[in-house]
Amino acid sequence: MKATEIIFEVTETVEGGYDARALGHSIFTQGEDWNDLKAMARDAVRCHFDDENMPRVIRLHLIREEAIAV
Repeated sequence: MKATEIIFEVTETVEGGYDARALGHSIFTQGEDWNDLKAMARDAVRCHFDDENMPRVIRLHLIREEAIAV
């Protein structure tokens, strides 16, 4: 069954930049900035799927964790 979209969970790295992991697929990528991450995610999806099963939409879901003192 063809997926219409693929979702990446994105986290900021300590060194700067972003790591991204596709939910439900073995696709991992990273980018130095947000635009680089978008290009790398697009490239990773193109490498993972053939033309017939290529999702039409890539969603990047940024997860941001922050600890604050009470």
